[in-house]
Amino acid sequence: MTTERSEGDVMNATKLIPVLLAAALLSGCSLFGRGGGTAPAATKASGAPGVARYDGPESKTVSLVYTTKRELSLTFDGMADKDAMERLLNELDAYGIKATFFLPGMRVAEEPDIAKDILARGHEIENNTLSRLDAAKLTYAETYREIKLGGDVIARKTGAAPRYVRTMSGAITDDVRLAAAQSGLRAVVGSSLFLHNWKDETPLQKRNYIRKYINRGGVLELDTEENRTMEEDVKLIAEGAKRAGYGFVTLDRLVRDGGERKPLEQIPGWDAAKINSDYAEADYNVMSNKAGDAKKEVVLSFDDWGTDETVTPILDTLAKYGVKASFFLRADGVERNPNLARAIAEGGHDVGNHTYSHPVITSVTPEQLQEEIVKAHRIITEAIQAKPAMIFRPPTGEFDAETLKAVGATGYRDVAIFDVTPDDFVKTRTAAQIAQAVKAQTKSGSVVLLHMLDDIQTVHALPAIIGELRAEGFAFVRMSELMGAGAPKRTAS
Repeated sequence: MTTERSEGDVMNATKLIPVLLAAALLSGCSLFGRGGGTAPAATKASGAPGVARYDGPESKTVSLVYTTKRELSLTFDGMADKDAMERLLNELDAYGIKATFFLPGMRVAEEPDIAKDILARGHEIENNTLSRLDAAKLTYAETYREIKLGGDVIARKTGAAPRYVRTMSGAITDDVRLAAAQSGLRAVVGSSLFLHNWKDETPLQKRNYIRKYINRGGVLELDTEENRTMEEDVKLIAEGAKRAGYGFVTLDRLVRDGGERKPLEQIPGWDAAKINSDYAEADYNVMSNKAGDAKKEVVLSFDDWGTDETVTPILDTLAKYGVKASFFLRADGVERNPNLARAIAEGGHDVGNHTYSHPVITSVTPEQLQEEIVKAHRIITEAIQAKPAMIFRPPTGEFDAETLKAVGATGYRDVAIFDVTPDDFVKTRTAAQIAQAVKAQTKSGSVVLLHMLDDIQTVHALPAIIGELRAEGFAFVRMSELMGAGAPKRTAS
């Protein structure tokens, strides 16, 4: 008989130790002291060896909450040493941030005072499993025990029963979702950003990187044990949220404030755009300036995509002055940040199609162009939970008759061009220059081309644009209103 242990025996023994420790803590016994009864308590608490795979519905998952409220959640994993946690909590206090901490059950058992301090400062505690084992390498029974015992220890030591779980790696597997449901938890939580350690980024690069993830409904994640610049990162995140005008709430508050997105196929109009190879005779309607129109109407249109820090102030300015505009969205940006697209739609603006990845449409095949348009349509539809305005804006404004036939055949018959081009996308253009160019070029029926790109001056030019055009008697309408249901057919030259 050999006395050597196999690798599997060692792994199993390693996994069993935290289970036994947790069982002892839950039963109020000392694992190594007097009192006995440890093994039976462990068997009862872990359900070993007969934890059956749960056959009920899987737990929900949360990585981005569907909401247009100007709030997001800052979350932390693990539990660093007492001094590091104290510094982190003080930094959060300094910025008035209420956060959510995913704590490992064993660390809470070791230092419950840290967990209690987190709660006392108004933060939320959730489940980071018992001992942060790699969920991808565990059996279902082991996964269940990690989640169940982690939550039980936290509840026993702090009096706060967790409602959510996050694994150490962020893995959201079927086993994790089933085990979370079996443990009575509301959801398995991922994140919209896991901020690891920086490398050689400059302060501006760090600022701009964080800016991309300050989104409505965002779930930001940092690991207190891994991250070496925790206080700097909290400052960067807090300042980024302040620039966007957003605030932080606990994860449970964020989830409760959010809604459920309907699946794409349940949204009327999701299939209004389709691939159609029979486009040789397809018609289309090109509309820019409505020449000869006696009405002094003008359309403000915004192309492409930007971060919340840029787009939200544009929406606020339009709302302040009571202007409805037309937005043509680059859908690869919408895909990453659907809540911002939904906020545009909720503002009463046109939401149109600007392709998925912004190709020059004369440089791709008709088949590629149709794929771009249909993909964008579906992403935008799912984001805003409604059929978009069926209006297409060609990236860069380049087109020809052949490409517009391919566009029209998809269902996007109306093509919105423009006649006022202040070149606001040029970063060296000042707000005054942009506003002056708009004023000089605008006439009755004009369509003004603006952009919602980061680091340009458009938002600062908007008040002057609106004020000066109104002073000249112009009314602002959306592209869909200017074109009208019975707009005459036009062809490209």
